Amino acid sequence: MEIDRSWLRIMGLAGVLGGLALFAGDMLFYYSSAGTDLQLNMGGASDARIIASGVAGLVGTWLYVVGAGQVFQAFKTTTALVRNTVTACFVAIFIAYGIVHGAYIAIATSARLSVGYQIDMETATALAVQANNTLRLLIYPIFALLSYVFITRVWSRKTLYPRWMILFFPLIPFLFQGLISRSLSGSVWIVIVGGFFNLILVVFFAASTIALWGPGPDSTG
Repeated sequence: MEIDRSWLRIMGLAGVLGGLALFAGDMLFYYSSAGTDLQLNMGGASDARIIASGVAGLVGTWLYVVGAGQVFQAFKTTTALVRNTVTACFVAIFIAYGIVHGAYIAIATSARLSVGYQIDMETATALAVQANNTLRLLIYPIFALLSYVFITRVWSRKTLYPRWMILFFPLIPFLFQGLISRSLSGSVWIVIVGGFFNLILVVFFAASTIALWGPGPDSTG
């Protein structure tokens, strides 16, 4: 299936906007000038902020899935199995992003109750955090498979992406997350660490759109 270059750009923009929407949702949960304890900040978030964050997560997930179409087209020069595997992995991860973000509503609500009724924060949020962590565990095998297939195919020039696109694949910043976290503090730490997973997808889709902007759809870059 051929996709017009303008649609490629629209899908890339959708991916960027999806990341920004979910990043905004993260900040609605986390951002506060009071401190850098994310759970305590969630406990101080208003009802409106928590609800708005959930809405942002849903909209962002829809936009992410649209953005996956750009990756599908970038892999058109590979085999159908590779192309479908990469696209299915991306879509599965994007949907998981939305579900995990939605699960944070339970953590935020529990944190609100903790602050409002003087309940121990760790006790109040324990079950919601455990459920959230369990959901995350299901994503890692999919991400590992995606990383192997994406990086090997792009490096071997089997796709429309140039090799430098590997630098912007989410695995690379993910590996440096700890180092980045330790080098920041204050409000900058909240913004970068709190929204990290969506920020790396904003960067990915921006780089993907740039990589596919100039060459025609039949270029192998």
